[in-house]
Amino acid sequence: PTDHNAPPLEMPKQKKAPVWYPTEDGPEKKLTKTIKKPKRCKLRPSIVPGTVLILLAGRFKGKRVVFLKQLHSGLLLVTGPFKINGVPLRRVNQAYVIATSTKIDVSAVDTAGIDDEPTTTVDEKTGKKTVKHFFVRVVAEAKEDGEGEFVTAESKKPGLTKERQDAQAKVDGAVTAAVEKTPMMKDYLKSKFSLEKGQYPHLMKF
Repeated sequence: PTDHNAPPLEMPKQKKAPVWYPTEDGPEKKLTKTIKKPKRCKLRPSIVPGTVLILLAGRFKGKRVVFLKQLHSGLLLVTGPFKINGVPLRRVNQAYVIATSTKIDVSAVDTAGIDDEPTTTVDEKTGKKTVKHFFVRVVAEAKEDGEGEFVTAESKKPGLTKERQDAQAKVDGAVTAAVEKTPMMKDYLKSKFSLEKGQYPHLMKF
């Protein structure tokens, strides 16, 4: 039913076209976007240098590693050491680790030259800039021989840089010396973490 006493509906006023038009199109206003740099995530209070961590994901899932420091990106720098349980210097996200109460003294370990922030060097003669990444893998140049393409493909497998190999040996030597000072610590790092039926991680004390 219609209400005859209701006030009439008002039509919206139409905007009149301008009388004057510019002869040339002016510069368009560009919207500027503010790019926010991601902040480095805070380190959990339970993770301090020397803490033994349990990896929960990745190639070395279930392995115990030693935490060394937090990198520029916010990731954790850990090592097995490699000669003890086969885990090399790696970057891991703290969301995928369990921090245990076991700690090792790593004050003698020098990790000053290890970081995931790229460094740029400029050649004085040519002026060419070179960007170096510590965790990047290099591909060796193929050697020409009579074996054909099979040897060429094998020789192009990515490998570690000389800088990373030297850092691995230097860090592992200091960490291994600290591990051997504590009885049974070497066997503890070698053992792999696993759960049996009826065991719940959130009810355990590590």
